[in-house]
Amino acid sequence: MNNRSRVAEQNTTQPSTPGTVASFARFVVFGGGTGLASSAALVALSGHLSIAVANAVVTVAGTILATELHSRFAFRAGRADLKAHFQAGGSAAVAYLFTTAAMLGLHAVQAAPSILVEQGTYLAASGVAGLARFAFLRLAVFAAPKAKAKAGSTATVTATRTRALGRDALVAAA
Repeated sequence: MNNRSRVAEQNTTQPSTPGTVASFARFVVFGGGTGLASSAALVALSGHLSIAVANAVVTVAGTILATELHSRFAFRAGRADLKAHFQAGGSAAVAYLFTTAAMLGLHAVQAAPSILVEQGTYLAASGVAGLARFAFLRLAVFAAPKAKAKAGSTATVTATRTRALGRDALVAAA
């Protein structure tokens, strides 16, 4: 049997779901890459637009791009639909609010924290928000539907009604 025959025999109806560690590694790479690209885009746009408008444009575009990359590559869920984009955007907004609250909380506790304390607080809050966002995206937004997940592990039964000898019969075929 050649390789083409083996590939043809494999079940290609269901995309393979990557493991948690592989998904998380891709999540970090694509999220970080999008963040770096967004940073460069912000610098480029800030010469033509106000910083607030440039930041808004870059944030929206970066979130859309990151959601699509996460859907296709980190979670292998295919193309993200509009609902997934809204859910991922909402999770990004919650992460933003969380990091902002952490920074405001730090400044409420310490009037003039050192740059190391500020960066440590921000990075810790970003890490916690990122982990929570990853969990939400993996378990809620890009999770395989339960019906599809079960279909791969159990046999599909097709029922057909036939007429035999003047009587209706239900015939099941696996």
